[in-house]
Amino acid sequence: MNQNFVLIRPTSGWVPIDLKELWTYRELAWTLARREVLVRYKQSVLGVGWAVLQPLLTMIVFTLLFTVLLGHDRLPSAAGVPYAVSTYCALLPWQLFSQSVSRASLSIVSNQNLITKIYFPRLIVPLAPVLAAMVDFAVAFTVLIALMLWYQVMPGWGVLLLPFLVLLAVLSALACALWLAAINAIHRDVQYVVPFFIQLLMYVSPILYSADSVLAGRPAWLQVLYGLNPMAGVAEGFRWALLRAPAPDPLVIASSMLGVLALLVGGLFYFKRVERRFADVV
Repeated sequence: MNQNFVLIRPTSGWVPIDLKELWTYRELAWTLARREVLVRYKQSVLGVGWAVLQPLLTMIVFTLLFTVLLGHDRLPSAAGVPYAVSTYCALLPWQLFSQSVSRASLSIVSNQNLITKIYFPRLIVPLAPVLAAMVDFAVAFTVLIALMLWYQVMPGWGVLLLPFLVLLAVLSALACALWLAAINAIHRDVQYVVPFFIQLLMYVSPILYSADSVLAGRPAWLQVLYGLNPMAGVAEGFRWALLRAPAPDPLVIASSMLGVLALLVGGLFYFKRVERRFADVV
């Protein structure tokens, strides 16, 4: 009996990104993302309520801390915006970023049974946790709306650019996730570095304070350097779009977009280059 076999050989060199193939396997991406959400809150008392509780408690703790240390009139908030709303607004994209990166960095190792048995675009594996984090983002966003109504903060026309800012946050998370997931599959030490990396990045990003509170009067080169942090432009953009805070410095936004682009393009090609080794090392 004649049988037809398809032999899949590993590629060599720099491999182009096949977006058409990625789209063909979109159902698998959604399935893995759904599993991420279900596993995360399985047997949890609060369920998706944790998506709200984490940024809310963080905002409350730092509001009390900075009020005691700096005084109510010197809180590092965006100009004209109450500190609680300013901080919670920036915590939303930050939570999207941090949860995506922390879970996606372990995704290749966590899905070793799937990777070693069937063929599919491996890019789907780190992409699924990023999609799952969007659920938490949507749930936590409802609390921001309540805070804005409570403090009577209404968005301006900049809210029309909110989808672009959300996309920038997602791409920032995916860019870092690709690098860390690929490296962690080969060098397992990375999983111990990721929590420290995320914590450090939070403190150097304008999440718990506004960028203007640390960059006012600083030279332009320092603003560009600061803006290379992808989350700098995202956090300040969210405050501007939703809270009518002063528009972020164009240098910060441009630098953030450049940083995201460089990380994403490099991450995509590096991931594709080393993915042929995943089945052997995981």
